[in-house]
Amino acid sequence: METVQVKIVNRGPHPLPDYSTAMSAGMDLRAWLDAPVTLQPLERVLLHTGISIALPQGYECQIRPRSGLALKRGLTVLNTPGTIDADYRGEVCVIIVNLSNEPQTIEDGERVCQMVVARHETVQWQLVEGLDDTERGAGGFGHTGNR
Repeated sequence: METVQVKIVNRGPHPLPDYSTAMSAGMDLRAWLDAPVTLQPLERVLLHTGISIALPQGYECQIRPRSGLALKRGLTVLNTPGTIDADYRGEVCVIIVNLSNEPQTIEDGERVCQMVVARHETVQWQLVEGLDDTERGAGGFGHTGNR
């Protein structure tokens, strides 16, 4: 397993994002709030985290929901996965939406999402007149049925 050094600035009072277990892919990210935020059903909010990062070229950071928040409270990341590019230097903020039928309150320091740092490839397009045939072809959006 490779370890990647990533520079981070933490302007908030909370611990740096960290892995909950030794084999976790995502690090928990905490909300940095002046006061608790209550979201009504279907309401969304941009939450501050207080952190900024400098990823190496060829890496991205994905912001993903926490499964427990989604299942138990209906809170999820709206633009999942959110992407932090290697050249972004601003604060990492998170768009959270309440998909439950009840108001949900988020507290300062609460773990609101996961961040996954991963390598990515850069694509160079090769313009062609057609593509190779495959068994699937152009079938999509449920073309294989429900079973």
